[in-house]
Amino acid sequence: MRRAATVVLTSGLLLGASPLAASSATAAPAVPTISAKGAILIDNANGKALYWKDRDTRRQMASTTKIVTAATVLTTPKLDLNRKITIKKTYVDYVIREGGSSAQLKVGDTLTVRQLLSGLMLPSGCDAAYALADTFGTGSTTAARTKSFIGNMNKKAAQLGLKNTKFDSFDGISPGGQNYTTPLELAKLSQHAFSNATFREIVKAPTYQAVATASNGKKRTYTWKNTNLLLGSYKGAVGLKTGTGTAAGPCLVFAATRNGKTYIGVALNGKDRFNDAAKLLDYGFKSSSAKSMKLRSLPADAQRD
Repeated sequence: MRRAATVVLTSGLLLGASPLAASSATAAPAVPTISAKGAILIDNANGKALYWKDRDTRRQMASTTKIVTAATVLTTPKLDLNRKITIKKTYVDYVIREGGSSAQLKVGDTLTVRQLLSGLMLPSGCDAAYALADTFGTGSTTAARTKSFIGNMNKKAAQLGLKNTKFDSFDGISPGGQNYTTPLELAKLSQHAFSNATFREIVKAPTYQAVATASNGKKRTYTWKNTNLLLGSYKGAVGLKTGTGTAAGPCLVFAATRNGKTYIGVALNGKDRFNDAAKLLDYGFKSSSAKSMKLRSLPADAQRD
Protein backbone atom coordinates (compact mmCIF):
# COMPACT_ATOMS: atom_id res chain seq x y z
CA MET A 1 0.00 0.00 0.00
CA ARG A 2 1.14 3.55 -0.64
CA ARG A 3 1.63 6.02 2.18
CA ALA A 4 -0.89 8.85 2.05
CA ALA A 5 0.44 12.36 1.49
CA THR A 6 0.59 14.83 4.37
CA VAL A 7 -2.23 17.35 4.31
CA VAL A 8 -2.70 20.68 6.09
CA LEU A 9 -6.07 21.54 7.59
CA THR A 10 -7.40 25.08 7.85
CA SER A 11 -6.95 24.84 11.62
CA GLY A 12 -3.21 24.74 11.05
CA LEU A 13 -2.78 21.18 12.31
CA LEU A 14 -0.68 18.95 10.09
CA LEU A 15 -1.99 15.48 9.50
CA GLY A 16 0.32 12.66 8.57
CA ALA A 17 -0.33 9.37 6.88
CA SER A 18 -3.30 7.33 8.02
CA PRO A 19 -2.22 4.45 10.25
CA LEU A 20 -4.03 2.17 7.84
CA ALA A 21 -1.69 3.13 5.00
CA ALA A 22 1.67 1.84 6.19
CA SER A 23 4.48 1.37 3.68
CA SER A 24 5.26 -2.25 2.93
CA ALA A 25 8.90 -1.29 2.46
CA THR A 26 9.26 -0.04 6.05
CA ALA A 27 8.93 -2.10 9.20
CA ALA A 28 6.40 0.08 11.01
CA PRO A 29 5.01 -0.64 14.49
CA ALA A 30 1.66 -2.37 14.55
CA VAL A 31 -1.35 -0.09 14.47
CA PRO A 32 -2.89 -0.23 17.98
CA THR A 33 -6.38 -1.47 18.66
CA ILE A 34 -8.10 0.80 21.17
CA SER A 35 -11.43 1.05 22.95
CA ALA A 36 -11.98 4.78 22.36
CA LYS A 37 -14.66 5.68 19.82
CA GLY A 38 -12.64 8.71 18.72
CA ALA A 39 -8.90 9.31 19.07
CA ILE A 40 -5.84 11.01 17.67
CA LEU A 41 -2.10 11.22 18.36
CA ILE A 42 -0.08 14.24 17.22
CA ASP A 43 3.52 15.38 17.33
CA ASN A 44 3.50 18.46 19.56
CA ALA A 45 6.38 20.05 17.65
CA ASN A 46 4.66 20.28 14.28
CA GLY A 47 1.07 19.09 14.70
CA LYS A 48 1.56 16.08 12.44
CA ALA A 49 -0.89 13.30 13.23
CA LEU A 50 0.48 9.79 13.47
CA TYR A 51 -2.82 8.08 14.23
CA TRP A 52 -6.50 8.93 14.17
CA LYS A 53 -9.89 7.29 14.56
CA ASP A 54 -13.07 9.19 13.72
CA ARG A 55 -11.06 12.37 14.13
CA ASP A 56 -13.82 14.69 12.86
CA THR A 57 -16.82 13.23 14.70
CA ARG A 58 -18.34 15.59 17.25
CA ARG A 59 -18.47 14.16 20.76
CA GLN A 60 -19.04 15.49 24.25
CA MET A 61 -15.76 15.84 26.14
CA ALA A 62 -16.75 15.98 29.84
CA SER A 63 -14.06 17.51 32.08
CA THR A 64 -11.41 17.64 29.36
CA THR A 65 -13.26 20.93 28.82
CA LYS A 66 -11.18 22.24 31.73
CA ILE A 67 -8.12 22.33 29.48
CA VAL A 68 -9.76 25.29 27.76
CA THR A 69 -10.95 26.73 31.08
CA ALA A 70 -7.32 26.83 32.18
CA ALA A 71 -6.06 28.13 28.84
CA THR A 72 -8.63 30.93 28.89
CA VAL A 73 -7.45 32.05 32.33
CA LEU A 74 -3.76 31.71 31.47
CA THR A 75 -4.06 33.87 28.35
CA THR A 76 -5.77 36.70 30.22
CA PRO A 77 -3.86 39.95 29.61
CA LYS A 78 -1.72 41.02 32.60
CA LEU A 79 -2.63 37.86 34.49
CA ASP A 80 -1.61 37.82 38.16
CA LEU A 81 -1.26 34.20 39.28
CA ASN A 82 -1.04 35.39 42.90
CA ARG A 83 -4.39 37.16 42.75
CA LYS A 84 -6.53 35.98 45.66
CA ILE A 85 -10.04 34.60 45.20
CA THR A 86 -12.50 33.95 48.03
CA ILE A 87 -14.62 30.82 47.72
CA LYS A 88 -18.35 31.52 47.61
CA LYS A 89 -21.13 29.25 48.82
CA THR A 90 -22.47 29.32 45.25
CA TYR A 91 -19.47 27.32 44.02
CA VAL A 92 -19.76 24.66 46.70
CA ASP A 93 -23.53 24.33 46.35
CA TYR A 94 -23.13 23.92 42.57
CA VAL A 95 -20.84 20.89 42.94
CA ILE A 96 -23.19 19.27 45.46
CA ARG A 97 -26.22 19.92 43.25
CA GLU A 98 -24.58 18.61 40.08
CA GLY A 99 -22.68 15.75 41.69
CA GLY A 100 -19.50 17.00 40.01
CA SER A 101 -15.89 16.25 40.84
CA SER A 102 -14.58 18.62 43.46
CA ALA A 103 -11.46 20.24 44.84
CA GLN A 104 -13.32 20.17 48.20
CA LEU A 105 -13.09 23.95 48.50
CA LYS A 106 -14.44 25.48 51.70
CA VAL A 107 -16.66 28.54 51.78
CA GLY A 108 -14.75 31.64 52.85
CA ASP A 109 -11.29 30.22 52.11
CA THR A 110 -9.00 32.38 50.01
CA LEU A 111 -6.80 30.80 47.35
CA THR A 112 -4.63 32.20 44.58
CA VAL A 113 -5.35 31.84 40.88
CA ARG A 114 -2.36 29.50 40.60
CA GLN A 115 -3.69 27.29 43.37
CA LEU A 116 -7.17 27.18 41.85
CA LEU A 117 -5.72 26.17 38.49
CA SER A 118 -4.22 23.12 40.21
CA GLY A 119 -7.54 22.48 41.93
CA LEU A 120 -9.14 22.66 38.50
CA MET A 121 -6.77 20.31 36.69
CA LEU A 122 -5.67 17.69 39.26
CA PRO A 123 -8.83 16.64 41.15
CA SER A 124 -10.92 18.11 38.30
CA GLY A 125 -12.61 20.56 40.64
CA CYS A 126 -15.84 21.94 39.23
CA ASP A 127 -15.89 24.28 42.22
CA ALA A 128 -12.48 25.62 41.15
CA ALA A 129 -13.77 26.00 37.58
CA TYR A 130 -16.76 28.00 38.85
CA ALA A 131 -14.51 30.26 40.94
CA LEU A 132 -12.23 30.98 37.98
CA ALA A 133 -15.10 31.58 35.55
CA ASP A 134 -16.82 33.93 38.00
CA THR A 135 -13.55 35.81 38.55
CA PHE A 136 -12.38 36.12 34.96
CA GLY A 137 -15.70 36.72 33.26
CA THR A 138 -17.23 40.19 33.02
CA GLY A 139 -20.61 41.40 34.20
CA SER A 140 -22.50 42.56 37.25
CA THR A 141 -23.79 39.14 38.33
CA THR A 142 -22.30 35.67 38.72
CA ALA A 143 -24.54 34.40 35.91
CA ALA A 144 -23.38 37.17 33.59
CA ARG A 145 -19.72 36.63 34.44
CA THR A 146 -19.80 32.87 33.90
CA LYS A 147 -21.68 33.34 30.61
CA SER A 148 -19.04 35.86 29.54
CA PHE A 149 -16.26 33.43 30.46
CA ILE A 150 -17.83 30.61 28.44
CA GLY A 151 -18.08 33.09 25.57
CA ASN A 152 -14.34 33.65 25.85
CA MET A 153 -13.77 29.90 25.69
CA ASN A 154 -15.73 29.82 22.45
CA LYS A 155 -13.75 32.79 21.14
CA LYS A 156 -10.55 30.87 21.77
CA ALA A 157 -11.81 27.95 19.71
CA ALA A 158 -12.81 30.35 16.94
CA GLN A 159 -9.40 32.05 17.02
CA LEU A 160 -7.80 28.66 16.45
CA GLY A 161 -10.08 28.08 13.45
CA LEU A 162 -12.03 25.26 15.09
CA LYS A 163 -15.51 24.86 13.62
CA ASN A 164 -16.61 21.66 15.36
CA THR A 165 -16.04 22.77 18.95
CA LYS A 166 -18.56 24.50 21.19
CA PHE A 167 -18.77 25.13 24.92
CA ASP A 168 -21.91 25.66 26.96
CA SER A 169 -20.18 25.18 30.31
CA PHE A 170 -16.97 26.13 32.10
CA ASP A 171 -16.33 22.62 33.42
CA GLY A 172 -17.90 20.06 31.07
CA ILE A 173 -21.15 19.63 32.98
CA SER A 174 -23.26 20.48 29.98
CA PRO A 175 -26.77 21.77 30.74
CA GLY A 176 -27.93 21.52 27.13
CA GLY A 177 -25.63 18.95 25.57
CA GLN A 178 -23.98 21.68 23.49
CA ASN A 179 -20.49 21.10 24.85
CA TYR A 180 -18.64 19.17 22.21
CA THR A 181 -15.49 18.84 20.14
CA THR A 182 -13.71 16.34 17.90
CA PRO A 183 -10.49 14.42 18.58
CA LEU A 184 -8.72 16.59 16.01
CA GLU A 185 -9.89 19.89 17.47
CA LEU A 186 -9.36 18.88 21.09
CA ALA A 187 -5.79 17.96 20.15
CA LYS A 188 -5.36 21.42 18.64
CA LEU A 189 -6.79 23.07 21.77
CA SER A 190 -4.52 20.97 23.96
CA GLN A 191 -1.48 21.80 21.86
CA HIS A 192 -2.33 25.49 22.34
CA ALA A 193 -2.71 25.09 26.11
CA PHE A 194 0.47 23.02 26.37
CA SER A 195 2.49 25.89 24.89
CA ASN A 196 2.05 27.71 28.22
CA ALA A 197 4.78 26.93 30.77
CA THR A 198 2.50 27.32 33.78
CA PHE A 199 -0.03 24.95 32.24
CA ARG A 200 2.68 22.36 31.62
CA GLU A 201 3.90 22.66 35.20
CA ILE A 202 0.40 22.18 36.58
CA VAL A 203 -0.71 19.17 34.54
CA LYS A 204 2.46 17.09 35.04
CA ALA A 205 2.17 17.07 38.85
CA PRO A 206 0.81 13.83 40.38
CA THR A 207 0.13 15.72 43.63
CA TYR A 208 -0.17 19.36 44.66
CA GLN A 209 -0.51 21.01 48.06
CA ALA A 210 -2.10 24.44 48.41
CA VAL A 211 -1.92 26.40 51.65
CA ALA A 212 -4.99 28.63 51.74
CA THR A 213 -6.25 31.23 54.18
CA ALA A 214 -9.44 30.06 55.90
CA SER A 215 -12.31 32.40 56.76
CA ASN A 216 -11.12 32.50 60.38
CA GLY A 217 -7.67 33.69 59.31
CA LYS A 218 -5.97 30.38 59.97
CA LYS A 219 -4.22 28.25 57.37
CA ARG A 220 -5.82 25.31 55.61
CA THR A 221 -3.82 22.88 53.48
CA TYR A 222 -5.47 21.26 50.47
CA THR A 223 -3.81 18.15 49.01
CA TRP A 224 -4.93 17.22 45.50
CA LYS A 225 -4.16 14.01 43.63
CA ASN A 226 -4.07 14.04 39.84
CA THR A 227 -6.83 11.90 38.33
CA ASN A 228 -4.59 11.19 35.31
CA LEU A 229 -3.25 7.74 36.18
CA LEU A 230 -0.70 7.79 33.36
CA LEU A 231 1.44 10.09 35.50
CA GLY A 232 3.90 7.92 37.34
CA SER A 233 2.77 4.87 35.37
CA TYR A 234 3.88 5.51 31.79
CA LYS A 235 7.49 6.57 31.27
CA GLY A 236 7.63 10.23 30.22
CA ALA A 237 3.96 11.07 30.87
CA VAL A 238 3.53 14.81 31.42
CA GLY A 239 -0.24 15.40 31.38
CA LEU A 240 -2.97 16.32 30.52
CA LYS A 241 -6.61 15.81 31.67
CA THR A 242 -9.26 13.22 32.41
CA GLY A 243 -13.01 13.52 31.92
CA THR A 244 -16.01 11.29 32.48
CA GLY A 245 -19.67 11.92 31.75
CA THR A 246 -22.86 10.02 31.04
CA ALA A 247 -22.97 11.15 27.41
CA ALA A 248 -19.22 11.59 26.94
CA GLY A 249 -18.09 8.34 28.50
CA PRO A 250 -14.53 8.08 29.86
CA CYS A 251 -12.23 10.59 28.12
CA LEU A 252 -8.54 11.37 28.32
CA VAL A 253 -6.19 13.94 26.84
CA PHE A 254 -2.63 12.78 27.38
CA ALA A 255 0.95 13.75 26.66
CA ALA A 256 4.39 12.22 27.09
CA THR A 257 7.95 13.31 26.39
CA ARG A 258 10.93 11.07 25.63
CA ASN A 259 14.32 12.11 24.29
CA GLY A 260 13.07 15.61 23.51
CA LYS A 261 10.03 14.39 21.54
CA THR A 262 6.52 15.15 22.85
CA TYR A 263 3.30 13.56 21.66
CA ILE A 264 -0.19 14.74 22.58
CA GLY A 265 -3.18 12.46 22.24
CA VAL A 266 -6.93 12.37 22.70
CA ALA A 267 -9.16 9.39 23.52
CA LEU A 268 -12.89 10.09 23.67
CA ASN A 269 -15.42 7.62 25.04
CA GLY A 270 -12.94 4.84 25.75
CA LYS A 271 -13.63 2.19 28.38
CA ASP A 272 -9.89 1.49 28.66
CA ARG A 273 -8.66 5.05 28.16
CA PHE A 274 -5.35 4.81 30.04
CA ASN A 275 -4.24 1.69 28.20
CA ASP A 276 -5.51 3.26 24.97
CA ALA A 277 -3.23 6.22 25.66
CA ALA A 278 -0.25 4.01 26.46
CA LYS A 279 -0.75 2.05 23.24
CA LEU A 280 -0.96 5.22 21.16
CA LEU A 281 2.11 6.73 22.81
CA ASP A 282 3.98 3.48 22.21
CA TYR A 283 2.97 3.76 18.56
CA GLY A 284 4.54 7.20 18.45
CA PHE A 285 7.67 6.34 20.41
CA LYS A 286 8.02 2.90 18.77
CA SER A 287 8.16 1.31 22.21
CA SER A 288 6.33 -1.43 24.10
CA SER A 289 5.79 0.19 27.50
CA ALA A 290 2.05 -0.44 27.47
CA LYS A 291 2.55 -4.19 27.79
CA SER A 292 4.18 -3.90 31.21
CA MET A 293 2.54 -0.70 32.47
CA LYS A 294 0.95 -0.86 35.90
CA LEU A 295 -1.35 2.04 36.65
CA ARG A 296 -0.77 3.86 39.92
CA SER A 297 -3.65 3.79 42.33
CA LEU A 298 -5.44 6.70 43.96
CA PRO A 299 -6.22 6.91 47.69
CA ALA A 300 -9.76 5.90 48.58
CA ASP A 301 -10.72 9.49 49.37
CA ALA A 302 -9.29 10.99 46.16
CA GLN A 303 -11.51 12.35 43.41
CA ARG A 304 -12.18 10.21 40.35
CA ASP A 305 -12.94 11.65 36.93
